[in-house]
Amino acid sequence: MFSIEHEFDSTVVTLVDEGDAPLQEDVIVNTFEECITIEQYDPRTDRTMMITLSISQMRDLAAAIALPEGVYTRTDDD
Repeated sequence: MFSIEHEFDSTVVTLVDEGDAPLQEDVIVNTFEECITIEQYDPRTDRTMMITLSISQMRDLAAAIALPEGVYTRTDDD
């Protein structure tokens, strides 16, 4: 299951892990004009971990999901 919310300066997608245990914590993706942040609570450290991707890195990740093993360069036309 996932939800999409539009905030003032970002779009927030929350991914909820469903199904058989063990389940992972929710993943929250914040899309801003200049970057994308991905957050997930880590119960082992009792902290929310965050990574930040540039828009270009996110486009590369989205393209990579459907490609076979290899090294690629994405152009702006992709």
